[in-house]
Amino acid sequence: MSEEATRTNVFEPDAAKAEAVRGALIPWFEENGRDLPWRRTRDPWRVLVSEVMLQQIQVARAVPFYESFVALFPTPRALSEAPLSEAIRAWGDLGRYRRVVSLHRTARLIVQEHGGEVPSDPEALLKLPGVGPYTAGAVACFAFERDAHFLDTNIRRVLHRLFFGAEVPEPKAKESQLLGLAEAMVPRGRAWGWGQSVMELGALRCKARKPLCAACPVGELCAARPTIAEALAGRPHAARATQGRGGPNRHHRGRVLAVLREAPPKGVALGELGRALREGFGEADLPWLRGVVESLVKDGLARVSPEEAWSADPPRATVRVSLP
Repeated sequence: MSEEATRTNVFEPDAAKAEAVRGALIPWFEENGRDLPWRRTRDPWRVLVSEVMLQQIQVARAVPFYESFVALFPTPRALSEAPLSEAIRAWGDLGRYRRVVSLHRTARLIVQEHGGEVPSDPEALLKLPGVGPYTAGAVACFAFERDAHFLDTNIRRVLHRLFFGAEVPEPKAKESQLLGLAEAMVPRGRAWGWGQSVMELGALRCKARKPLCAACPVGELCAARPTIAEALAGRPHAARATQGRGGPNRHHRGRVLAVLREAPPKGVALGELGRALREGFGEADLPWLRGVVESLVKDGLARVSPEEAWSADPPRATVRVSLP
């Protein structure tokens, strides 16, 4: 690492190793990559929808929702002209419901400010609601084949293991070093293949808890391979420790939206909604239900009426809850 890189916490990969990694990984992806619908297109809107959907959602679960959503809303204009309630219904029970609100706002901004065309510049993409550095870089790369770099969970884990070693019990690299490494690893003119291949390696081989090192195409180049099994064996089971945090509210939000998607446009009475969610629902449960509904209202996913009945304490069971 050069003196300048040390001062700026930027990691400069060994050029020969970097080229060897690219040379092994991209052909492996071409032979082994999954056939996914968003990989068959360079349509920026479809790529954007897929990237919004896929964050923290399993690929197999996302595919049918993606296909039905883009069939209904094949362009930003189509989504921008639809009521938000239709978008929420199309989103179904995929979860992460705030994303569909942001995507609906994004579609309208794309129409208003970009003539209905998804911008190719990552800086312009970052100005869209709900679009962060990863999504902006991924859309620029996968839709426009720009030499953009980005980090998601899979890429971060793969690069850390390849160049720094096991990421547990504590990461050895700073985020700035990983970002610099991600940028340095992008082969000019081949960003699409590289981005897809490194993400696919993390999904299929370099898994978080059970990496398949014996079947890894770059295993011989991996700094973590000699110690990865031992490091993971001592890894704390964080998922168990945090199990249930925020779970009930997220579960009931999803159930409320499931009821509202099937309800008529005027919605459903609060008491009826409560009985659909909890057996034996009564007046004493109204404050609990109010908290669930208010979280949806805050995120733009539901609305209540009339206001005077909703503002009562507790709110009246005759209040109607509907999609926005």
